[in-house]
Amino acid sequence: WHDSDGTMKILSDAKTTEGVYGVDGNHDSLKNLRQTMPQYGFTLLEDVGMRIKPGLYLGGVTFYGGDKDMPSIKDAIAGVQPGDFVLLLAHNPDIAFDQKAENVDLVLAGHTHGGQVTFLGMWAPALTAKGISRYGHQFKSGWANAEFGTKVFTSNGLGRSSISARVFARPQIIFLTLKAQ
Repeated sequence: WHDSDGTMKILSDAKTTEGVYGVDGNHDSLKNLRQTMPQYGFTLLEDVGMRIKPGLYLGGVTFYGGDKDMPSIKDAIAGVQPGDFVLLLAHNPDIAFDQKAENVDLVLAGHTHGGQVTFLGMWAPALTAKGISRYGHQFKSGWANAEFGTKVFTSNGLGRSSISARVFARPQIIFLTLKAQ
C-alpha cells in the first residue's frame, strides 16, 4: 500500500489536537504503512497503546484474520491505569469477541464494509457463515456489544474488497466526539 489514490494526503489535512492514529487492515502492507504513515504525521499502532491525555488511553492492534499472527489486545492496553477510558482501534471487529476485551471501553473497527452488497441494507451474504465476520450481521455496521459490555462501533469505511460494487452499504466517514463524564 503506497497512497496511490492520495487518501493519506487528504487525511493529513485533518486538524487534530491529539494526533492521527491508525492500524493496518487486510488489504494493507505493514511494510508500506510503516514507511508511508510517518511521512504524513500518522502514528501506526501495532499491538501497542499510549495515553493520549489524562484519562484517555488509545491502543491499536494489527490486522486479525485468523491465519496470521494473533494480534494482542493485552499488549495494546498494557499501559492502562485505573480510571482511564480505553479506546481500541482494530480493523476486524471479531477480535472483540475472540480475545478478552473486558478492560476496553470502546472498539472502533471496519473490515465488513457494511456487508458491501446487501439486500435493502438488511441481509448481506458476505456476512454469513465463514464470510467477512464470523459473527455474522452483528458487525455489519454501527453499534454492537461484545462480552463484558464492551461497545464496538463498526464503520462501513471508504474502501472495498475485490468486489467494486456496494449495494445499500454506502461508504462512510464517521466522526465520533468523546466527552468526559
